[in-house]
Amino acid sequence: MAAARRLLPLLLPLAWARPAACTDPPGGGWLAGAVPEEQQCTVERADASLTYSLFLQRFAFSRPVVLRGLTDNSAFRALCTREKLLAAFGSSPVRLSTANTYSYRKVDVPFTEYVEQLLEPQDPARLGSDTLYFFGDNNLTEWGPLFQQYVPPPFRIPGTSLAYSFGIAGSGSGVPFHWHGPGFSEVIFGRKRWFLYPPDKTPHFHPNETTLAWLQHTYPTLPPAERPLECTLRPGEVLYFPDRWWHATLNLDTSVFISTFLG
Repeated sequence: MAAARRLLPLLLPLAWARPAACTDPPGGGWLAGAVPEEQQCTVERADASLTYSLFLQRFAFSRPVVLRGLTDNSAFRALCTREKLLAAFGSSPVRLSTANTYSYRKVDVPFTEYVEQLLEPQDPARLGSDTLYFFGDNNLTEWGPLFQQYVPPPFRIPGTSLAYSFGIAGSGSGVPFHWHGPGFSEVIFGRKRWFLYPPDKTPHFHPNETTLAWLQHTYPTLPPAERPLECTLRPGEVLYFPDRWWHATLNLDTSVFISTFLG
């Protein structure tokens, strides 16, 4: 509850404050990176004209889609600058996971320590099993007041409920290929590159190799027909991934992001 009390003064001014772009530093104060984007996004895109029935018909059970303009999370984004998150959650513990496919190891550190000491560009020579990454394992008692400000995508899969997973990660970091149930992932600050394969096409990768190492060593050897669908998300863009689709992520900048899992 301590974080909730610290967050309250940050929430109150939102009703009258000028837009965040006028007062907050570029990129929310998070560091830009130099990891390259793909030459062309190969994931289909849709805007606010996409209806729920068309989402169910075309994407929900069959293929990913990048959504833009369906929600406005400028208020949530204003709370996710580096300065404001440190002010609200600096002393709160966060649980870090290793950035490998199965995320074996968990480490608890104060949020300030993670941001100021561990949030750094990915070392290409370091294994994913030796890289710590803040994503998921969010303490809802501490982070719940922040999540209440988030506006999730309006679409649902019948019979599912929502679960949020919030994260912040350095340039070049990411999670190698894995799969789980369906969901959405939105970039709040930074850029995040996604690689996706359908359930029946298992990618070639090592579970302890980072996505950056895979991009440098394996990706260039893939024939065009064997390359994944891929796309870089920017702030305000949301990726929908269907059930059991393989996917890997790569943060091109220091990125702030939130996923909405449909369980």
